[in-house]
Amino acid sequence: MQGIGIIGAQWGDEGKGRVVDLLTEQAQVVVRYQGGNNAGHTCVIGNQKIVLHLVPSGILRPGRLCLITNGVVVNPQVLVEEIARLKSAGFLENEDRIRLSDRAHLILPYHQRIDVLREERRGAQKIGTTGRGIGPAYEDKARRAGLRVGDLLEPEEFKKKLAANLEENNAYIEKILGGKGFTLAEILEPFREYGEKLRGLVADTSRLLDAEVKKGSRILFEGAQGSLLDLDHGTYPYVTSSTTTSGSIFSGTGLGFGRLPLLMVGVTKAYTTRVGSGPFPTELSDPVGDRLVEAGGEFGSTTGRRRRTGWLDILALNYASRLSGLGGLALTKIDVLSGLDPVRLAVAYRYRGERLTEFPADLKILSQCEPEYESLPGWQENLGSVRRLSDLPRAVRNYLARVEELTGLPVLLMSLGAERGQTIVIRDPFSL
Repeated sequence: MQGIGIIGAQWGDEGKGRVVDLLTEQAQVVVRYQGGNNAGHTCVIGNQKIVLHLVPSGILRPGRLCLITNGVVVNPQVLVEEIARLKSAGFLENEDRIRLSDRAHLILPYHQRIDVLREERRGAQKIGTTGRGIGPAYEDKARRAGLRVGDLLEPEEFKKKLAANLEENNAYIEKILGGKGFTLAEILEPFREYGEKLRGLVADTSRLLDAEVKKGSRILFEGAQGSLLDLDHGTYPYVTSSTTTSGSIFSGTGLGFGRLPLLMVGVTKAYTTRVGSGPFPTELSDPVGDRLVEAGGEFGSTTGRRRRTGWLDILALNYASRLSGLGGLALTKIDVLSGLDPVRLAVAYRYRGERLTEFPADLKILSQCEPEYESLPGWQENLGSVRRLSDLPRAVRNYLARVEELTGLPVLLMSLGAERGQTIVIRDPFSL
C-alpha cells in the first residue's frame, strides 16, 4: 500500500503519534493534515519523551519529509519553539525536512483569548476546549477573514490585514466578552519575527505531495484528535473544530481523491478515554477507572488534564470505522489491562428498555445510554517484554480475536508499553 491514513477511532489520545512513529520506519513522507496545537502526540525513544503538537511524528526518523498542510491551523510561536526543541534534542539535523503550507491558516493571540473567555462564560456548559484558539481560527477561516502562513511573508500586507481583523476582534473581546484587547504592535512585531524564522519552510505542500505520489513514495497521513470529536459526525457540540475522519485527508492536503491507494488504519486503545465534557457511556467512576488512569498515565499531553476512562466501546469503534472506511486497527495500551479480571467490552446500549446496537447521534439519548457488557477472562502477566503474537497469554489473544470479530477489522499491530520497541506488528500495513 503506497498510502496509509492514521485515524483516531475514539475521542482522541489513542496513541496515534506512537503508531505513526512505528510506521515511519518504512514511510518516506509524513503528512499532518488537520487540527492545530490542541493535539499532542507523545513518543518515548530510549529515555526521552517527546511531545509533538504540530510537526508530524515522522520527524523522529532521519530523512523523512514532514509536511504541515493547508488543513492545519498554525500557531507560529508554537511551531518555532517546537522546531528549536527538536534541534536541541538531536532529532532535526536539517530544517529542509519540514515543509509548511502557505495556505495554512494562522492562530493569532486574539483567537486564544476569545477561546478562553468564551469557555469562562459557558460555566457549567463549557465544551472543554484546550484554550489554544483552534475554534476561533477555524471560524475566521470559514468567514473568509483568516490570515494565512503566506501572509507572513508579505509584512506590509500582513500589517494591513491584521489591523482590520484586530479592530473587529478587539471590539468583540472588550464589548461582548468583557476582556482586554490587543494593540497592533504587540502582535505585529513577534509575528514578523516568526515569519522570518519560518520563511524557508513555506511551500506549496499540495504540489510537493503530488510529486511524492508520482515518485511512488510511501506516504503516511497523520490525523489529530479522534473520530468522535469530528465537527460533523462527533458528539456535537463537544467536538473539535475540524474534520477528524478520513475525508479531511483530501481537503486538508490538496490531494485528489483516488490519486494513490490508501489504507485507513484506526487507532484505538484497548479501553476508552476522553478529555473534556460530553457523554461517555462506558465511563468508569470507580477504582477500576482510577486504575486505568494510573496504569495508563492518562493525563493529556497538551493540557495535563486527567482523562476520563472506561471499557472499550465497540459501538463507538464501529461507528468510527464506518465514517472513515477503516481497513484495520492499531490497538494500543493493551498492557494496561493486565491484572484486571474480567475485562469487558461494551457490545450494545440500553436506552429506556430498548437495545441499541448503533452509536446514536442524539446526545440526549447517548447521555442516558447504559452499556451492555460482554465479559472476557483477564490476565495477570506483564506484557512489556512480549514481541511475538504467539507468546501472548491465551486470554490476550482471545481478547484480540473478539475485538476483530465484533468490528470485522483485523488488528494489524499493537503496543504493549510506552517504549518504541514494545510493539507487535501482526500485519504490515504497507504490505497490504
